[in-house]
Amino acid sequence: MSAIVTVQRVIPASASAIFDLLVDPARHVEIDGSGTVVAPRSDRARRLGLGDSFGMDMRWKVAYATRNIVTEFEEGRRIAWRTLAPSPLDKFFTGRTWRYELEPVEGGTLVRETWDPTTEAWPGRLAIGRLAGLTRRNMEATLKRIEEVVAGAA
Repeated sequence: MSAIVTVQRVIPASASAIFDLLVDPARHVEIDGSGTVVAPRSDRARRLGLGDSFGMDMRWKVAYATRNIVTEFEEGRRIAWRTLAPSPLDKFFTGRTWRYELEPVEGGTLVRETWDPTTEAWPGRLAIGRLAGLTRRNMEATLKRIEEVVAGAA
């Protein structure tokens, strides 16, 4: 059974500054705590919206690419995308959801990152679920990197 993993951190920055970072896929390499995001498939800055698609060049032991589709979007508050693998892997390992939720709080913004493998293609759920511990550590590193990027820009 695949477990949903959620981490959170209060970041001393506005929700809009953090959201602007999250909705620009060209900047995801700056905040990736896993070290797997190599580069966006398009280097032009752009602002994502609901239904948009964006690609990433990745590396985890081997090079690969992903296509991501924005499935949830609330300006300044929430963005989520499903990560899709290329064919033929899309029949087995594809579809996990990454979600960021932002809530203004005293001292900054509570940023909640969620990795939801329950949206993964069923054959891959068991294998992907085994990555929950590693994924949690990587997500904690991502939130730390987000803080470093937005605090450095302040």
